[in-house]
Amino acid sequence: MSFLHTVLKRIQSSGELRRLQLFEIHSSAFRNKCKDVDLPSNVGALAGKYRRIVLYPEEYTVKPLNVRNLGGRDPVSGRLVIKGIGGGIKRKYHWIEWKREGPKEGPPLVEKVIQIMVDWCRTSRIALVASGDRMKYILATENMKAGDLIRTSQHIPRIPVAAKEGDAYPLGALPVGTIIHNVEKYAGCGGWYVHAAGSCATIVRKMSDRVVIRLPSKEEVSLSQECMATVGRLSNSEHINTPIGSAQRNRELGNRPRSGLWQRKDGRHGRKIRPLPPVQTHDKKTEDDKPEVIQLSLKLDDLYHSKL
Repeated sequence: MSFLHTVLKRIQSSGELRRLQLFEIHSSAFRNKCKDVDLPSNVGALAGKYRRIVLYPEEYTVKPLNVRNLGGRDPVSGRLVIKGIGGGIKRKYHWIEWKREGPKEGPPLVEKVIQIMVDWCRTSRIALVASGDRMKYILATENMKAGDLIRTSQHIPRIPVAAKEGDAYPLGALPVGTIIHNVEKYAGCGGWYVHAAGSCATIVRKMSDRVVIRLPSKEEVSLSQECMATVGRLSNSEHINTPIGSAQRNRELGNRPRSGLWQRKDGRHGRKIRPLPPVQTHDKKTEDDKPEVIQLSLKLDDLYHSKL
């Protein structure tokens, strides 16, 4: 201990400690050639926000909106957050009206379906509906077609209503067992659950002013009876069974390839290359290979007879 104490005192007295600190600071600045920014925190379920930014106008419109592709980078820091995003055909975005608002008393609001179309920024089809002098986009159901009339009401009657496909009612107004989608998490917040193609939720049971629904993931959630929901299953149910088909098609969808970085044989947890076992020789049996016969020379017959 005395030797180390002497060495430390020598370094401090000679000024070498200051030079070591300056060298450490310089070397760390040389190694870390990057901007000092914070990494994004929400990456898991909200990973879609690193694919594109939609340029929304101030007022709602049915005109296709321009987008800015991010390629998996954080829009603030510019760092690469998700590695599987990049390229793709630049598509227009259609502004979906997630809130289905209708009268709370009296007859429901009736809207007409103008057109069923494809939105390349989502999996399910969308429908252009109109009522009066206002048009909007909603998610299309499985059997919806142009010319259909859909109804929207926020009234909860004493007896459950017999809703048709595409109609929007509060959860408390629909009977148990109804197939629904675009369900609100809180009353008035807009559609929160069930947006993917071919998916649907089911009303399981009702408890006073709460309604329990089963999501496509088999999870059950309890919501307020005033939460709005749209009746029916979402369109394009064959999306999950449709293969991409080719690598070029996958690039058009905006998915970046990651091939060649890992191999099964020499990967970290892959199959290791080991030498083959030695060759085993199997010859045809000959007469010399007959089993040896063992004869016993000790006879105990007299012993057995005497005991009997």
